[in-house]
Amino acid sequence: MSTQEENAAPDGYLDMELLRFTTAGSVDDGKSTLIGRLLYDSKSIFEDQYEAIEESSKRKGDEHVNLALLTDGLRAEREQGITIDVAYRYFATPKRKFIIADTPGHIQYTRNMVTGASTANLALILVDARKGVQEQTYRHTFIAALLGIPHVVFCINKMDLIDYDEAAYNKIKDDIEAFSSKLDVKDIRFAPISALKGDNVVNESQDMPWYKGGTLLYMLENIHIGSDHNHIDCRFPVQYVIRPQSDQYHDFRGYAGRIAGGVFKPGDDVVVLPSGFSSKIKTIESFEEKLEEAFAPMSVTIQLEDDIDISRGDMIVRDNNRPHVDQDVDIMICWMSDQALLANGKYGLRHTTNEARCLVKNIHYKVDINTLHRIEDDKNIKMNDIARVTLRTTKPLFYDRYSRNRVTGSVILIDEGTNETVAAGMII
Repeated sequence: MSTQEENAAPDGYLDMELLRFTTAGSVDDGKSTLIGRLLYDSKSIFEDQYEAIEESSKRKGDEHVNLALLTDGLRAEREQGITIDVAYRYFATPKRKFIIADTPGHIQYTRNMVTGASTANLALILVDARKGVQEQTYRHTFIAALLGIPHVVFCINKMDLIDYDEAAYNKIKDDIEAFSSKLDVKDIRFAPISALKGDNVVNESQDMPWYKGGTLLYMLENIHIGSDHNHIDCRFPVQYVIRPQSDQYHDFRGYAGRIAGGVFKPGDDVVVLPSGFSSKIKTIESFEEKLEEAFAPMSVTIQLEDDIDISRGDMIVRDNNRPHVDQDVDIMICWMSDQALLANGKYGLRHTTNEARCLVKNIHYKVDINTLHRIEDDKNIKMNDIARVTLRTTKPLFYDRYSRNRVTGSVILIDEGTNETVAAGMII
């Protein structure tokens, strides 16, 4: 078991690569237990945390220490033994830092999965080895593909309950490959595990010598994520204009924000949207340090050679590589509100650092997530539904297809009366 010293940040912690991953699966597939096992076996929890869940497990009469209690923090979650809200956990190994989003399995919490998965590099989708592929497996695989998650690892869990049967594992693997071949997922992997007993999670299983694919932690530490960001299309949404107006920086005018795509260097010719004015990059700075280049997802301040009227919501791009500029956009939305989507309804819209208002111009169809069929005769979009709609915005958006850039291709819709986020959208 870990001590406080063992949990100290490794050397070079701040410079380590960060992998964000999300878990998904049907109810009782063992998502929270798997995360607890990852944290426990990788020595990423403290003694007192382990003692607390050990005591809680005894009070509930559990035969084993219930590692799921490490992530299921809500009282309702612990009472029902399910995950309701997204729970985030952080840990690090000598190779990488990790942020885990433990998302719910119930159909009525699809919106929570979308929230947790929206920034993930990788999705862990759990499948109960006894039950095989379920409706929720299809649903979560489809959402992972829709959200453009580059890497998906299917964890065939509870292998101990089917005596580590290789044939059963291969049958599930074949079923998943047949379904996922219809979807646009770049990298799919499989791992037979037992989260309860720790088989192939952090330590290799002695009961599955037929599996040669490496442990789950090995995959998480070594999967290549450097090319997940778009380093081709230069996109810099301006978040804030910096004017110190001090004696030292009397004429300084910098534009701060997070790079959404591409590589920027001092001397580059750039164009500012929507004005269309051209300039050159004078300097790129980060924490008082001047950089020779900057790329997604770095947060930097860019100074231009010319004084141009630029404000929040504008975008700095390359002249020969501009995003789409339009007021009519087609998007796939996941509806998140109790109130149904209104045909011709008006909503607030946020896209990168830009804010606008929009009108729902057309509802094209709803998606049956289990069959991937379009439902064109039902335009009633309710909570957790996924649908394709066309929006008309009050001012042009500077966007790319979501499949090309997850930052410039995503929007959220807001109910202006309640300020509630009612939908997450992917521009297609």
